[in-house]
Amino acid sequence: MIPEIERRLEVKGIKPTTMRNLVLDHLVKQEAAISLADLEKALAPVDRITVYRTLKTFEEHCLVHSIDDGTGASKYALCKEDCDDFPNHDLHVHFYCSSCKETFCLPKTLIPVVPLPKGFKADEMSLVMKGVCERCSV
Repeated sequence: MIPEIERRLEVKGIKPTTMRNLVLDHLVKQEAAISLADLEKALAPVDRITVYRTLKTFEEHCLVHSIDDGTGASKYALCKEDCDDFPNHDLHVHFYCSSCKETFCLPKTLIPVVPLPKGFKADEMSLVMKGVCERCSV
């Protein structure tokens, strides 16, 4: 799996390192977005600052995006492979399950274009829906 992980890093212009390989390998295996604390626990023993810097590097290169789901801790999820730094990149709805407390990307559910009044300029946009996920609603 590591050659594929390194390829994904290199495609985004990120130099592969052991920590970057570990973090990306773990993110690839996730079904839901993951917090820094959960990632740190999963990869223990690792340095929290190094993991945080790795996530920020990934975010700057459009490999991951952060999600503010209202829980007080940012979550991180992989971007689509063709994501770039064009404004409004990877704009899709996120879903927070109030039962299992997981946050999911819904990449096929795009955030609609919202017209702004004259003189307003948006830098970011997000839409988080909250409810019960498919797994928990059974």
